[in-house]
Amino acid sequence: MLPLPAFEWVSPGSLDELVRALGESPGESLLLAGGTDLLPNMKHGLFAPRRVIGLRRVRELRGIAETPAGGLVIGGGAPLDRVATDPRVMARYPALARAAGLVASPQIRRMGTIGGNLCLETRCVYYNQTAFWRGALGGCLKKDGPTCFVVPQGRRCVAAMSADTPAPLIAYGASVELVSVRGTRTLPVAKLFAGDGVKNNVRAADEVLTKVELPPPAERLFSAYEKVRSRAAIDFPLLSIAAAAVLDAGGHVVELTVVVGALGALPRVVRGLEITRAAPLSREAIDLVAEAAHTQCNPLSSLGAEDWRKDIVAPVVRRALAGLAPSRIAG
Repeated sequence: MLPLPAFEWVSPGSLDELVRALGESPGESLLLAGGTDLLPNMKHGLFAPRRVIGLRRVRELRGIAETPAGGLVIGGGAPLDRVATDPRVMARYPALARAAGLVASPQIRRMGTIGGNLCLETRCVYYNQTAFWRGALGGCLKKDGPTCFVVPQGRRCVAAMSADTPAPLIAYGASVELVSVRGTRTLPVAKLFAGDGVKNNVRAADEVLTKVELPPPAERLFSAYEKVRSRAAIDFPLLSIAAAAVLDAGGHVVELTVVVGALGALPRVVRGLEITRAAPLSREAIDLVAEAAHTQCNPLSSLGAEDWRKDIVAPVVRRALAGLAPSRIAG
């Protein structure tokens, strides 16, 4: 059994208390929501914070509420299971509900939160190991060493994002709120991530992700989420695809967004999809989008099987797009 390191435990009862506690020692504190990722990482010696701040008692973080315009605000501490089963999320943002419902196992979804999933640590076969294993190798660029074993000559860590919810949130145009003693800032989910596996998000050490806001869904918005993993349950994604399309009454594309996750440190929005606008979402159009995604996505071996993972990008994109509005797709 791997023990936890010693740390000071702080359990604030309100958002104000939380922000103050985090501001007191931001470089030495870590936030614990469900703990489904943080605690194993601490046991593996990847983190040894002086202080751990628990979010369980901060009720302001746990709600799901409608906005006046018809969107939704989801608290950063809302459990993934609640996000997956909330009738409003299921009806308006089904790709998000599906993504949240595919995270790990039912037990983990009841503990893990949407804010924690958005801020999930990147993963790598050389990083997510015990301290003994890493010590035998000499440490990697992300932890205790000067070398990236995936790209030995590289100067940037290529550990991969392994969260499910970012891709659909980006496809829906969602934003997040970050709060600290310095103030509040809001940014699109797409801008939350950076292309460095050591720290792949822009949340500062003294900030807490308090909420996710989804804009009201457009009329005739269709969306889908597909996930590939080694086992049918529990595993992190080896590839994830979120697609969102606004179609007119005739099935022609008004707007189409495809987001690919789990292949790098940040989700990738597929470029060049303007070619589908004002055209039917036909099988030919789907093939064009799938080929664009395949061309633009180049996974590295941070999670293994990079050639296979690239090969399946196109068929999984086709599956996601075919699931948007099947009756509207021409032969």
